[in-house]
Amino acid sequence: MKRLTIIGSTGSVGRNTLEVVKHLEGRLTVFALGAHSSVDTLAEQVSEHRPQVVAIADSASVAPFVRACRERGLSVPETFSGAEGLAHLAALGEADVVVSAAVGAAGLEPTYAALAAGHTVALANKEAMVLAGELLRKTAEDSGGVILPVDSEHNAIDQCLRAGSGSEVGRLILTASGGPFLDRPASEFKSVTRAEALDHPTWKMGPRITIDSATLMNKGLEVIEARWLFGIDAASIDIVVHPQSIVHSMVEFVDGSVIAQMGTADMRGPIQYALTYPDRIDSSIETLDWSAIPALEFRVPDRQKFPCLPLAYRALDMGGTAPAALNAADEVAVEAFLAERVAFTEIPRIIERVLDQHYPAPADSIGAILEADRSAREIARARTTMA
Repeated sequence: MKRLTIIGSTGSVGRNTLEVVKHLEGRLTVFALGAHSSVDTLAEQVSEHRPQVVAIADSASVAPFVRACRERGLSVPETFSGAEGLAHLAALGEADVVVSAAVGAAGLEPTYAALAAGHTVALANKEAMVLAGELLRKTAEDSGGVILPVDSEHNAIDQCLRAGSGSEVGRLILTASGGPFLDRPASEFKSVTRAEALDHPTWKMGPRITIDSATLMNKGLEVIEARWLFGIDAASIDIVVHPQSIVHSMVEFVDGSVIAQMGTADMRGPIQYALTYPDRIDSSIETLDWSAIPALEFRVPDRQKFPCLPLAYRALDMGGTAPAALNAADEVAVEAFLAERVAFTEIPRIIERVLDQHYPAPADSIGAILEADRSAREIARARTTMA
């Protein structure tokens, strides 16, 4: 029986994690839950899974959460609050696995705290590795912590790497769906609407990651993430566009053999893999119907049409806190686009301007990384006002 702490339990990944817990009753149990402010959802989760401890990042939501529990006739679990409460929850020693699924930069400090405590972390928070991959990797090495990726592409890479040793790896190949504008001419990008950009052809995701998929920035962030998750130089990490989203990613070994991980597009698959690692257990997701699979298509991404891709490689090459600045600029630019304050084509321009003004510092502390994040957001917000 593995005991889980789930940071971000009320979000999409958190809810899917709890679905896996229900499917694997008797193998997994919930020790602690952490959320930002969705008190009714959190109270329902407490009712069903009876965690011993809860943390709520928004301190003002603690009292409504207590009321929601009492209205349901529940005993209120021990409750921590604020960002420090989430970090404290992540470090508690009773958990066997910490699922890090908080959205955005808010997931960095809990992930760091869990790894510093020597935990196994099922990492669904992309931003943590983008902002602080080098620091988190070193922290895990020093503490004995383990990072198991939940993001479908990195989870696929992790599975493929079981076919060979690290010295045998030639390159990692991340697949991209291509988003909603794969075949739309770049000349029409300026007129892209919010609704069009949010209409992803394959995945149902949150607003920011859906827009990142439309700009292909999500793949650029995944390159940075893969660099630190697997210790592979950026020059050996490639991207191919694969609209069918059947192949989730691949590893090419030095002898030319390519191992691909394939499966249905269901986040419960990679979540269960991380939670039950190194074992494989029957899951509740649908298996592939080989007779219904269309022809598999692979294309080289157009980096001129999707300039966010080369910007991500540029930030990785700059090093230090540059990836943190890239991520912050992207988040601000996407927020501005979703608020219809800037055009779709302004997103990469804002990010480029932030990188132009960023002087990377060593990414060797949470403080340095958060300062880079803060500074980049300030510059990006000024640019969204000017755009």
